[in-house]
Amino acid sequence: MDLGIRGKKAIVCASSKGLGRGCAMALAEAGCDLVVNGRNAELLAKTAAELRERFGVKVTEIVGDVSKPEVQKALLAACPDPDILVNNNGGPPFRDFRELDREKILEGVTQNMVTPIELIKAVIDGMASRGFGRIVNITSLSVYVPIPGLDLSSGARAGLTSFLAGVARTVMDRNVTINNMLPGKLDTDRLRGPHEPGSVEDPTAAAKRKAQAAANVPAKRLGTPEEFGQICAFLCSVHAGYLTGQNIPVDGGLYVSAF
Repeated sequence: MDLGIRGKKAIVCASSKGLGRGCAMALAEAGCDLVVNGRNAELLAKTAAELRERFGVKVTEIVGDVSKPEVQKALLAACPDPDILVNNNGGPPFRDFRELDREKILEGVTQNMVTPIELIKAVIDGMASRGFGRIVNITSLSVYVPIPGLDLSSGARAGLTSFLAGVARTVMDRNVTINNMLPGKLDTDRLRGPHEPGSVEDPTAAAKRKAQAAANVPAKRLGTPEEFGQICAFLCSVHAGYLTGQNIPVDGGLYVSAF
């Protein structure tokens, strides 16, 4: 399917690896020029080089933590009039809520709620004036199914979801949409757990770990960043212009609900 976004400009946050990288790959395949972002300069450069080589699109790299104002400023300087914004950022680490002090709580809310709102504020009016805009926020299935130990992540992302539900309806008439993708168990470093950067997992141990993680998923497997990215690209396409303010679980059927 031609997504109708060839030549569009996209900012994809936290896109050097994992789900953000999957989204960047799918948008590049659709013909979008990209601004990619990550904290690890070497990893980001490797991803950017692959995007250019595979898809022949323009790719600009912005290194740093997207929650920092100076990094946001650099992203917007590199692409002042984006057609597409994919908000993504790492969540707070797993810990009992009793271990959270005010500083950690504010940091988590800044990372997973304030930061995407700030970026949306910066780009939404331009999108509306040009008559096209697609905003996708990568949140978490924990918005629907809270996970003890990830309370801060769940709360911040649920806050973002509620905040934007009303905003999404104010720009729909100018062909700007805001939707959220809720990943469940996908095969990323975050699901792998703590490990040394660049370390290679034993194939047998990896297969066992993945089987255990997927045991209660109806699909009986973990999702991939690549298929996650393709769903993101569709939400950014011209074909998704009548879909806004929605939460799309990408979880292999793990979240059980008839509505």
